[in-house]
Amino acid sequence: MKPEKISDALNHLDEDLLREAEEARNHKVRRRPAWQKWGSLAACLALAVFAGTRLLSSSGNIAEGELPSITIENNEAGAFGYEGYMALDISELGGANPWTEGAKIKTLPVYQNSISYDEQHIASGTDLDKMKSLLLTVAEQMGLDTKTIPITDDTPDEDYIKAVTEKIESVGDTVPEGYFDPSTVIMEGDGIKIEVDRTLTARIDLDPAVELPAEYRFSYGASSEEMKEAADWLSKEYSGLLSGMKKPVLDQGMADRNIYRERSFDTVFFDGSGSLEEQIVNYNFNRVAFYNNDEGKLFIIRVFVPDLSQKLGDYPIISIEEAKDLLLSGNYATSVPCEMPGKEHIAKVELVYRVGAYEQVWLPYYRFLVELPEEFRPEDKELHDFGAYYVPAVEGKYIANMPTYDGQFN
Repeated sequence: MKPEKISDALNHLDEDLLREAEEARNHKVRRRPAWQKWGSLAACLALAVFAGTRLLSSSGNIAEGELPSITIENNEAGAFGYEGYMALDISELGGANPWTEGAKIKTLPVYQNSISYDEQHIASGTDLDKMKSLLLTVAEQMGLDTKTIPITDDTPDEDYIKAVTEKIESVGDTVPEGYFDPSTVIMEGDGIKIEVDRTLTARIDLDPAVELPAEYRFSYGASSEEMKEAADWLSKEYSGLLSGMKKPVLDQGMADRNIYRERSFDTVFFDGSGSLEEQIVNYNFNRVAFYNNDEGKLFIIRVFVPDLSQKLGDYPIISIEEAKDLLLSGNYATSVPCEMPGKEHIAKVELVYRVGAYEQVWLPYYRFLVELPEEFRPEDKELHDFGAYYVPAVEGKYIANMPTYDGQFN
């Protein structure tokens, strides 16, 4: 069944019945609007247009020890805004990425995402056991009594299921298999609500929000040093969440500016121990992030531990110069509505993974920050806008269809 047919059916469902069913469902799990921040994206990037990846074997069978080929394809569009960062100078755009231009990296791991989505955006591969295990671990780290507090999920109630099923059947179709399957497991108690979704991201809601001691400033207008001091307090107060890290490292993100020249610093920790390769993986995947509300109080914590069990292998990594040649040849993916303006506009490069939930394969990319043309500069002419352009960092022989800029923004 096509997604638009489901949408049409639901649009014609009796509004009172659907509202009552949805209210009953919300009362059951007390869900709040989803909001997620992974690393540091510019404020204008409301919804990323992503490029999905999947495996492709020319023979149809992958021999033992052979690295499978990867094809990169567009899975979805419909975004507004683009990934851009405003700064007075490129030196302001930092972050704690352990990779540097002088790093001697020969290979990096590539992983298959255990969650896949069909054309109707129905997920498969959801592992409720892993979700519950993470939920219990985080709950214990937060001091909840996991023996007495029940685990619930977001499965809709019978009234909602019946209403949706009848309406879809009334237009001659059937509900896709898995449409009503749970996507989140929940535990709630003592002013703490923990939700773990199928991507193995744990969201911790604190109600009431936690006010830091008076000597700390944990707010959007705080300086880098003030936020570091607050982060130090948070790392001690919530040390259980960081207990799996041998060497917690603070990442304050890109810390770009808004149109008012204000900077916002992240409070994210990753494990900086182990080899450089291990640090790079932890920086991109395994993170604990603390979020402040408008009042400067801690109200959300997120723990990211995606399933990396399906490792495809360690793939050879190309050099920066090779990646730059591909960039200048148009072999890149971007959400910026502008063709890469030229070599002289390249301001910075770093190695990152694209870790979106819809990416079927997580592989490293070189992310080039490129100063955009005059028409992209804000009214404040001292501010510069740097757009992100991505080139696969894996050797080209393992990429079945190297991205090519064709006037569309992906």
